[in-house]
Amino acid sequence: MDPRQFLAEQFADHEKTVAATKTMVADAFAQLADACTVALKSGNKIIFFGNGGSAADAQHLAAELVVRYRLNGRALAALALTTDTSILTACSNDFSYDDIFARQIEALLRPGDVVIGISTSGNSPNVLKALEAARDRGGVATGLSGRDGGKMTGLCDPLIVIPSNVTARIQEMHILIGHALCDVLEQRLRA
Repeated sequence: MDPRQFLAEQFADHEKTVAATKTMVADAFAQLADACTVALKSGNKIIFFGNGGSAADAQHLAAELVVRYRLNGRALAALALTTDTSILTACSNDFSYDDIFARQIEALLRPGDVVIGISTSGNSPNVLKALEAARDRGGVATGLSGRDGGKMTGLCDPLIVIPSNVTARIQEMHILIGHALCDVLEQRLRA
């Protein structure tokens, strides 16, 4: 394998995914930005969660809002449910790994909070359970997914679905959309 050719192919696939995503997610992105703006202006928070690379994205995006993305200003209320190893391991051990996010939603969510579940397949059982728990408790259940949206379709409003079957491309778009969301929220709430 020629690494230069391989990298060129990766860029071409990325560019194709960017172009397809740009045309498909604009309305859902605007809905997500509006829901997050309303929540933050009302004294609510944004709660991110996901597994693996999506867990890293959840932490990353929560940090951008609490600390800053580009603009200095007040901290914006956000947290990631992926960071407390004691809660994650205790819940997995005492209940089920499928409950790790729903249990935290039960404890931390207040009506009007926005939850953003992140799953490249849209089928992660623990993400689905947390979205259901959020809806049951008066939260705004939203999500970032890929492929065909999976079982997150119908659970999230809005659901941003990346039109790709390649996990790496989906994750690249999730972080691009996450950064854009942080930028919009900063411009609306920190400027």
